[in-house]
Amino acid sequence: MSVIVAARRTWLAVAGRGHATVDETVLAAAALTAAARDAAPGPGPDAVDDVVLGNAAGHGGNVARRAALAAGLAAPGVTVDRQCASGLAAVAVGAALVDSGQARTVLAGGVESGSRAPSRAHGPLAYERASFAPPPWADPGPGLAADRLARARGIGRERQHAWAVRSHARVRAAHSAGRFAPETLRVGGLSRDEHARPLDPRVLDRLPGAFGADGTVTAASAAPSGDGAAAVVLVREDARGALPGLRVRSAATCGVDPAWPMLGPVAAVRAVCSRAGVPLEAVAAVELVEAFAAQAIAVTDDLGVGDDPRWNADGGTLGLGHPFGASGAVAVVRLFTRLVTAGAPAGTVGLATAAAAGGTGVALLVEVVR
Repeated sequence: MSVIVAARRTWLAVAGRGHATVDETVLAAAALTAAARDAAPGPGPDAVDDVVLGNAAGHGGNVARRAALAAGLAAPGVTVDRQCASGLAAVAVGAALVDSGQARTVLAGGVESGSRAPSRAHGPLAYERASFAPPPWADPGPGLAADRLARARGIGRERQHAWAVRSHARVRAAHSAGRFAPETLRVGGLSRDEHARPLDPRVLDRLPGAFGADGTVTAASAAPSGDGAAAVVLVREDARGALPGLRVRSAATCGVDPAWPMLGPVAAVRAVCSRAGVPLEAVAAVELVEAFAAQAIAVTDDLGVGDDPRWNADGGTLGLGHPFGASGAVAVVRLFTRLVTAGAPAGTVGLATAAAAGGTGVALLVEVVR
C-alpha cells in the first residue's frame, strides 16, 4: 500500500494580493521541493517516478510537468482537473500509481494562481467560466449552486455566518499557536495565510447577497479565490523505512446530480468509509474543503455529524482562502500535521473530502503508521 511520508504547502494568499506576481509553476515547484526534502534522506531527481498535480483554472500546458522541471526532477508529470477537488484527486491518483506497482515514488498535490488565471475565450466570444455539465443537465455556477442549496435546506444567513466566523477564528488560533509552522513554506514575501481576520457578526448582517439580491450566501460565507500550492510524497509501504506517515486506506470519487454539486462529499465519504470498513464515527480527524458555509453545513447535516470538533479543527477553506486546484491537497497536508506531526498513535484514521462543480465528490481515508 502507499504511504504519505511528507507533506508541505505554501502559505495561502488571496487572489491579487500576496502571491499576485508569483507564477503557479514557482508555487508548485517550491511545494514539491520542500516535501521531497522532508522525506529524508529524500528521493533524488531520478527517483521520483511521476508528479501529479491538481489545477482547475490555470493556463494549461501541463503545470505538473513544468513544476517537475522547475524542481529539478526528471519525472514526466500529469495534471488533474476535478475543479475544486483537483488537489485531492491528484493525491488519490498518485496513491493508485504506487499501489498498482506503476511507480515507487510519486509527488502529488495541487496548485492554483487565482491572480494569474487567464481570461477565457471561445472563438470570437469571451466567456465567464467553463461549462461544468452539458444540456439537458443543470449547470449552475458554484455560487448560485450554494445559494440554491441553502434555500432548499433552509440554511439561513445567520447559520452560514456563524460557520464562517468559526472558521476564521480557528485559523487565527492555529496561527497564534504555531500549528501551521511545520507544514508551511515561504515563497516570496508572504509569511502567513493572509485571509483569516476577525469577523464582526454585526457587520456581516449588513452584507448583501453575493450571487443575487435574494440570496443568503455573502462574501463572508463564500471562500475567496486564492493562490497557493501543496504537495505530498507517496512511497510504497515497504520503502518508507523508519519514516512515520499516513497509509492510504481507500479513496472514492462519486458523481452526483450536477444541479446539487455541493453534496458530492456526502456520497464520497459514505463510499470511502464503506470500502475501508471504517465507520465515520471512528475517524479522528476530518478536513472538508468548505468552499461555502452552506455547503459545509449541508454536508455535515447529511452525514449526521453537526458541529463536530474533529471536522476542520484549525479552520478550513473559508478562513484559509481557496486556491481551487490546491485546496484538496492542502486538506491532506493538514491531516498530516494534525495526525503524524502531532504524534497521533498508529492506527489513528483521518479523512479528507471535497466537492467539485459539475457534481463530483472525492474522499481519501488515511491511517497513521509509525
